[in-house]
Amino acid sequence: MIFSIIKVFILSLVEGLTEFVPVSSTGHMIIVDQFLKLSDNKVFVDAFKIIIQLGAILSVVVYYWKKIFPFAKGNTKQERMDIIAMWIKIVIAVIPAVILGLKFDDIIEEKFFNSLTVSIMLVFYGILLIWIETRKKKEEKIKSIKEMTIPLALGVGLFQCLAMIPGTSRSAATIIGGVLLGLNRVLATEFSFFLAIPTMLGATLLKIVKIGNVLTMEEWFLIGLGFVLSFVFAYAVIKVFMDYIKKHDFKVFGYYRIILGIIMLLLFFTGVIK
Repeated sequence: MIFSIIKVFILSLVEGLTEFVPVSSTGHMIIVDQFLKLSDNKVFVDAFKIIIQLGAILSVVVYYWKKIFPFAKGNTKQERMDIIAMWIKIVIAVIPAVILGLKFDDIIEEKFFNSLTVSIMLVFYGILLIWIETRKKKEEKIKSIKEMTIPLALGVGLFQCLAMIPGTSRSAATIIGGVLLGLNRVLATEFSFFLAIPTMLGATLLKIVKIGNVLTMEEWFLIGLGFVLSFVFAYAVIKVFMDYIKKHDFKVFGYYRIILGIIMLLLFFTGVIK
């Protein structure tokens, strides 16, 4: 049991550190689990990787509470109306992920939750991130969610669906989509955070319903522990990451993805991982 707890701690740390940065938290957990081997029970491992992400996402709720809860103490009437309008856009933006997730969740888990897919996606979206940052920037940028239209929010939601393939990164997909659609970098990142709340809540509920009662009490304990640890680690990352992107671009994450992806491809084709 003690070794399982240590593995959960490491995986939760990886999840917390990578959930909000555009490098793919699911991809990193798949890679790390190749070496740690959390369990031989695939149902448990897949559930663990999905459910603990909700713990990380809930750190957004705590960190941005006043900004996302209309009736938080101190919010004015206008701020409340703006937050409600924001949630309408978020709910509309999450619809594509709900539809595609319900339809293709099992197929994606069966076909794409592997190191080869993760490695390829790491490299591909790493190149795309660098391209986004080196292309000529438009002078006019959308700088607040209030300025976003419903079609624009839906467009970002469609980009988020790309992240159903592990190794893509939900934050990378939504940030890339947001920037391409005219959002500035900080707004695209924040909207990615907020969009993740209903997305991961839905993904977690779907996973819990699908697995039913097949997991043991010990496995549920490990998932719960990972959930809490991921929350703690992710909360510590949010402010650091937001402060970073206000002064820097995403190129460093693109280079990191490419290097890691190439290393993983070499390990895969030499038989070190599978």
